[in-house]
Amino acid sequence: MAYDVIIIGAGPAGIFTALTLAESGVGNVLLLEQGKDLAGRERGRREDVLSGWGGAGAFSDGKLTLSPEVGGFLGEFLAPDALDALLAATDARYVAHGAPAEVFGEQSPGLEELADQARLADLKLIPSRIRHIGTDYCPRVLERFRSSMAGKVEVRTGCRVAEIRVEGGRASGVALESGELLPCRFVVAAPGRSGAGWMKDQAGALGLQTQASPVDIGVRVELPGAVLKRITDLTYESKFIYYCRTFDDKVRTFCMNPYGEVVTEWHGGITTINGHSYADRRGENTNFAILVSSAFTEPFDDPIGYGRYIARLANFLGGGAMVQRLGDLLAGRRSTPDRIARCLTRPSLREATPGDLSFVFPYRHLLGIIEMLQALEKVAPGVYSRHTLLYGVEVKFYSNRIQVSPEMETGVENLFTVGDGAGITRSLIQASASGVLAARAVADRVRAG
Repeated sequence: MAYDVIIIGAGPAGIFTALTLAESGVGNVLLLEQGKDLAGRERGRREDVLSGWGGAGAFSDGKLTLSPEVGGFLGEFLAPDALDALLAATDARYVAHGAPAEVFGEQSPGLEELADQARLADLKLIPSRIRHIGTDYCPRVLERFRSSMAGKVEVRTGCRVAEIRVEGGRASGVALESGELLPCRFVVAAPGRSGAGWMKDQAGALGLQTQASPVDIGVRVELPGAVLKRITDLTYESKFIYYCRTFDDKVRTFCMNPYGEVVTEWHGGITTINGHSYADRRGENTNFAILVSSAFTEPFDDPIGYGRYIARLANFLGGGAMVQRLGDLLAGRRSTPDRIARCLTRPSLREATPGDLSFVFPYRHLLGIIEMLQALEKVAPGVYSRHTLLYGVEVKFYSNRIQVSPEMETGVENLFTVGDGAGITRSLIQASASGVLAARAVADRVRAG
């Protein structure tokens, strides 16, 4: 059977591609996902955390960052008004499928004061509007997406794609690892975070033009929720940018989770750190990431491999996730179980091994993290406390960015690529929106015959 469209990956980008095609009347669509269907995924099972129906977003805390300046590069393809309209339409679809109505981070006098305080501390506050779904509600929203495409889109889970097929410079289908060949007119690759390495290999095999992305490496910071209460009440998630005095590296806060918990993720046998927060449950701590961005020049072209190396080193020293008190790090000593037990911040990730992060991070990364904590202390006293906990490591594996048209089409005709796995987006909302862009273009061509 020949399909009109085959979509690779059932994360947010793939789901929104499929939904948009179905709504546009394109009926012969196949969605392939290497992981399990949503009902078969378990948050505590390593292989299910990033892969399966819903992608990495299924067990995230479901932040929809509605500000166009954050979360991807779609602003390079669309005029500001067009991007605002696309994000608003994408967001509305989330709300229609069960996302909460409340939006955090709307303008207020308190936000202006916070931005002024940030400037005095050499920090830049990025204003952002956020809709928070919550880790507990994300599966419900995804299940409603699944129901919306029932009978309209064929879905195969547990189905790995070996390669994208091209004939005469045009996409012609996919080959599965089982050996089955599936012909089609259009291919939309939406491999997500777990498929970044696969996408890089496909781009190399097909001769697609790519650009190496910076790798973001850092720690997950955990402290009492009261320390950041003023900020999280205003913005829910504050995004600060700082430039290291010594190396001028870009350092930023990321994924703030008020009254949430620190969790682990698994990337091909490597344990990394992340954080969640819930809609209907509150803990005593707030956590957020501090990430240092590193860009590489020739001849090195494997930032993903570099990030995996740092994460693997932390796993080697700590047997998995590692935690250290800031006071111990500054004193040049490792944290021990006794020292963690005396810490005023009680760790939410109990299985993390007390250790010494200075054995893990390069000097310039460690210095950037410390300088950022010192700057944050000026806007939120208590951040630079010796009782602040640092978990390592948190790594954002951004795929090499594939060169695409404003319609998300690659240099191969009728081959589109979208979402985080293509290096085009870095957030739920922009990944979803990129799928809408590709689907609109494909639908127009299908209708045109």
